[in-house]
Amino acid sequence: MSWLSRSGGRQHAGKRTFSATVGVLLLLVSSLAARNLDIVIVRGADGEEEFGKKFTTQVEAWKAACAKGEVPVEVISGAETTAKLEKRLRTSKADRSLWLVLIGHGTFDGREAMFNAEGPDFDAKQLAGWLAPLKQEVVVIHTASSSGGFVRPLSGKGRVIITSTKSPDEVFYARFGEYFAEAIGGLPEADLDQDKQVSLLEAFRHASKAAATFYENEERLATEHAFFDDNGDGVPTRREALEAPPADAKLDGERASQLVLVLSGEEKQLTDEQRTKRDALESQLKKLREQQTQLGDEAYYSQLEKLLRELAAVYSKA
Repeated sequence: MSWLSRSGGRQHAGKRTFSATVGVLLLLVSSLAARNLDIVIVRGADGEEEFGKKFTTQVEAWKAACAKGEVPVEVISGAETTAKLEKRLRTSKADRSLWLVLIGHGTFDGREAMFNAEGPDFDAKQLAGWLAPLKQEVVVIHTASSSGGFVRPLSGKGRVIITSTKSPDEVFYARFGEYFAEAIGGLPEADLDQDKQVSLLEAFRHASKAAATFYENEERLATEHAFFDDNGDGVPTRREALEAPPADAKLDGERASQLVLVLSGEEKQLTDEQRTKRDALESQLKKLREQQTQLGDEAYYSQLEKLLRELAAVYSKA
């Protein structure tokens, strides 16, 4: 073998070693950046063709947002949708949060609110039963008509429930889902606090207001009023209540304001564990501020300093 051949061999080996090293580094970076979140989209029956097109647009908007947010997404649709969903929920991993997005039509027979799937429909009680064994945080974004009937059955600790209607009686097509799908991918107009990302709460507020504006501009009676519940009490909150809340009101919104699909550049510097720690500390700070009068200055500022130091430590590690 000539010197040139041996030299070339060493060069190729060096390139392979370098490439392998880069590959390992990229894998490590990817694993650090990976988020413990799964998103499952359920696409219901189209009904009329015009609605099918709207549902397709929403699904595609969600898929684009998930790609942008680097979060895996599954779409369940077609024949036996209900059976597929039940099976998927049974196989959910306890260490991964779950967002369940329902896109389609809903109905109400006077007793049960239903989601219209291809094949057998499913109702709120069925879905509640499938979700009951799950220990991880679960977000349900139900954008169909009559979705308000799902709030109480699904509400609970570690749950965020968002619906396009305030009750199962609102049975007409709901536009809320169109605006929500548009906002969740990071729509600048929906970023109310200007932190370069759109939280669940911001997407809810944007979509709810956009839907209301649609009916006002069309001079039509609004047939949908979006609700959300994120404190597990089963008593949902409307956007209007957030605009000027009473001083002593205990409204939903704390957890929904912390959950984001497409993270800002700054937020990406934190791992999932660090974000969880940060969110918990922020919740403790909020509760502490509410107790300032009862605690007195000395105890209050002592606890405040401790929490702020812990919060600073989270960011310093990032």
